[in-house]
Amino acid sequence: MGLQELWFILIAVLFLGYFVLEGFDFGVGILMPVLGRGPDTPERDTRRRAVLNTIGPVWDGNEVWLLVAGGAMFAAFPEWYATLFSGFYLPLFLILIALIFRAVAIEFRGKIDDVAWRRRWDVAIVAGSVVPSFLWGVAFANIVRGVAIDADKQVTSTLFDLLNPYALLGGLLTLTVFTLHGAVFLALKTSGGLRTEAVRIARILAPVGLGVGGVFALWTQLAHGRPWTWGAVAVAAAALIGVVSAVYADREGWAFAGTTVAITAVVVLLFGSLFPDVMPTTLADGVGLTIENASSSHYTLVVMTWAAAFLTPVVVLYQGWTYWVFRARISVDQIPPSIGLLPARPGRS
Repeated sequence: MGLQELWFILIAVLFLGYFVLEGFDFGVGILMPVLGRGPDTPERDTRRRAVLNTIGPVWDGNEVWLLVAGGAMFAAFPEWYATLFSGFYLPLFLILIALIFRAVAIEFRGKIDDVAWRRRWDVAIVAGSVVPSFLWGVAFANIVRGVAIDADKQVTSTLFDLLNPYALLGGLLTLTVFTLHGAVFLALKTSGGLRTEAVRIARILAPVGLGVGGVFALWTQLAHGRPWTWGAVAVAAAALIGVVSAVYADREGWAFAGTTVAITAVVVLLFGSLFPDVMPTTLADGVGLTIENASSSHYTLVVMTWAAAFLTPVVVLYQGWTYWVFRARISVDQIPPSIGLLPARPGRS
């Protein structure tokens, strides 16, 4: 295996880590108003605070996987990075804005004890979770499908070209599976009424995820897949079937393992279908990007490989230790009461 192949695999692994870890963060953000629904009362706010506390110690660390994936892409395959971020400028810009608003909302939500203040940040948390969940699926589906790249390696596809049926199905898949992943995570991390409600939501979402995932996986395999990626399709289907069975049996640990395996299989299917391309072109006279014509020099890849060999184990061990320290379940009873939610100030809705 050459260094170009190695770094293609490593970038796939980095995005896999991001989707698995940040995926349940997105799901928790999407489900926060569902598990904390009701009138503006201290009890509702306590439920929402408990939901957010399940990801409080880890959500910002999970986002590091995206930063490292983007940095690795920039260093190992600069042509891929340049073409992707210029051609997909608007979707990636929307993802960035959503992630910024979500991060600020999580940190600022509890700074002022005011109904209107928290309500607005709650909207930002939900929007900042829904938008990336959907657009990541749209982006990666388009990467696998191919876009119009001309002879100058410039993407000429418009935003409406990117919103094709296959890409929209990819967006629906990531939105559904991340929400299911978050529901299962909440069932695993909470107790009492919150856990019961999370399990109920997971039971609704699991069959939907199985249906959407099955259609997308078959479409990908038949249109873009390799013979060996049929294995990834089979694993994804088996994992989602296992999730349906596990949530109905109240085995949230197995269900979380199932959603993790399903996300892994879909990432393997996408990157396996893409290889050795990194951005194929749909134009007859265009120039598609491959691991050969998009990579950095051999010396750059060697230096990156040595750096990754030393630093990656440290990062993984530290993040694993973080999850171990904060492994306990959270209940509403453990959330200290706030001073008391104040009514909205005059002139504020």
